Order: sequence, then structure tokens, then C-alpha cells
Amino acid sequence: MSGGDPSQLPAAPYFEELEVGLLERSAPAMTLTEGLAAVHQAILGDRLALALDAPLALKVVGSATPLAHPALVWDVAIGQSTVLTARVIANLFYRGLVFKRAPVIGDTLSTTTEVVALRETTPRPPRAASGLAVLRVRTTDQEGRSVLDFWRCAMLPLRDPAGGTGRDDSFAEIQPELEPDALRSATSLWRLDAIGAGGGRLARLAPGARWTAHAGDVVSAAPELARLTLNVAAVHHDRHRQAGGRRLVYGGHTIGLAAAQATRTLPEIVTIVGWHSCEHLAPVHEGDTLRSELELERLEALSNGGALAHLRSRVHALGEGGPAEVLDWRFVAVVA
Repeated sequence: MSGGDPSQLPAAPYFEELEVGLLERSAPAMTLTEGLAAVHQAILGDRLALALDAPLALKVVGSATPLAHPALVWDVAIGQSTVLTARVIANLFYRGLVFKRAPVIGDTLSTTTEVVALRETTPRPPRAASGLAVLRVRTTDQEGRSVLDFWRCAMLPLRDPAGGTGRDDSFAEIQPELEPDALRSATSLWRLDAIGAGGGRLARLAPGARWTAHAGDVVSAAPELARLTLNVAAVHHDRHRQAGGRRLVYGGHTIGLAAAQATRTLPEIVTIVGWHSCEHLAPVHEGDTLRSELELERLEALSNGGALAHLRSRVHALGEGGPAEVLDWRFVAVVA
């Protein structure tokens, strides 16, 4: 079915029903509204100024409406891509996410999802056979302009629990380097000098600096966030799909809380423009408390003021068991 018609697939395909080259476009487009942004912010609590302050967004971005929070944008894009992964067991990683432009409230997002690699995993009794599907996710706005482009890897069950599909694609090429020009393009026309914080705060930032969030965040309203962002993965809605009867929290929820803790820790963050990588290391469940540690890996000056900060967030969860590391996220933020 390479490049085939996704309408021939069942509504929730198994691993062996996917083919490399398959393109999925059936998820509804979504307009980013003030109401959508408000509910998203209520769940994740981020303090990113340009997404909250319309007069500031006008000065910096030149938009009469606030910036759409980057976490809202990637959550909608990921949610739209879940048409092919409604049976997902777990999401393993994201790679090479880059904002081509920064949407504002009122923009409408559409997403195309392409299957680019498939690999059956080695069965581990008593687990049934499963497979890894690497998906290329591309999101555009109402004018057809590119917004996001990234890869995600989902683990899916096989219809035949004994396995034996022979799928063994290499994932070696799913390690894209983020191009410096691409990281600058979405915000190259912004007036970062209008933010007003000045270079004094930036002077304290140096590669190797580390911070620990002063307080954790409890994971709440997990199915509501999945519904809000069009995420149809059953494990985020139906507790009976998981052993032990606990719903698996959507990975973007963990990432969103890590982003919120990053903006509380570093109010210099203006927006997030890319991810080098994002690894989900262990499951998160509703009611867990998440706390992150942030490290500044490198800093690059921008011609319009401010800098690109390459940051690494490591997130631990405290739940019914002992503390567990659940996320390793390397992202790029504009700071000013």
C-alpha cells in the first residue's frame, strides 16, 4: 500500500496494516481560538508572555492577537497525527521538530502524516508482538504555509500476536540535525528589543548552568487535554486499555508541564522554536507529580536581539511507586 489510500485502512489500524509511504490527511483542521488557548493554559499553566499579553504580542510579533503558545501548536499537530496511531501502546520519541513560522490565535492548522519506517520488535513473553512506526508529521496553516515538520515514533500492536511481519527498517536516518537558519526563521522579524527585559538578565546565562524547578506540577485533566487536541489514542481515554486499569497520560502533557516549569525557571524564554529530540523514558499517569531539571547546553546570539538557548529538560515523576525519570527533552528557545 505504499503511498496508498488511507481510506482503505480500518479506523484504528494495527501495525501490519501500515505501509511505508502511506499518507494520512483525514484529521479535521483546527482553528486556534481564544477558548482553545484558555483551556490549554488552564491545564498546563504556562506563563509565556507573548501567548498571554496581546499588547506585547503586537509590539514584538506585529500581530493584533497573541501568539499561539508553541505547546498548543505541537499538541494539535500531534493530536491530528494520531489517526494512524489510535491503538498506540506507547510513544517512544520525537525528532527534529522545527517551527517554520509561529502561528497566532485565529490561524487554522492542518496536518499530513506519512509512514516513513516500520520495524517489528522482538517479542518478550508474555507480551504480544508489537512494532515501531516512524511517522513524518507536517503541519500547515490556512494559507498553506509550513508551520511544523517533525518525526515521531509510536509502538503499535500487531493483529497477529505471534508476529512475523518481517518489517525491519533502519531508523538510522531519523536523527536530523536542526539547521541554524531554520531555527531563526520563525522569529527573524520579531522586535525582541521591545520585550524590555534588556540584556542584564541574559548576561547571567552561561552554557553549563543548571536549575531545578522549585516546585512540581500534578498531572490533572489528562483526558481533557487529549480530547482538546484531537488525540484519539485509546490509551489516553480508556483505562481498560492498560494493564492495571490506569490511563496512560499523553506524552505532550508531560512535555507541556516541562515547558511551563522552564518558563517559570527562566522568564527570559520568549518562545520555543525547535526540539533536537524528546525521549519518553517511562509512563506517566494522572495524579503523578512532575518536577524538572533544566540545563543550558549552548547559547547563540540573534541578529534581532536576544539569543537561541539550547536547553535540556530532564523530568522525574513521583507517583504510586518511587521517583522515576520519565522525559529527556532537548529543545531550543528564543531568550531575550
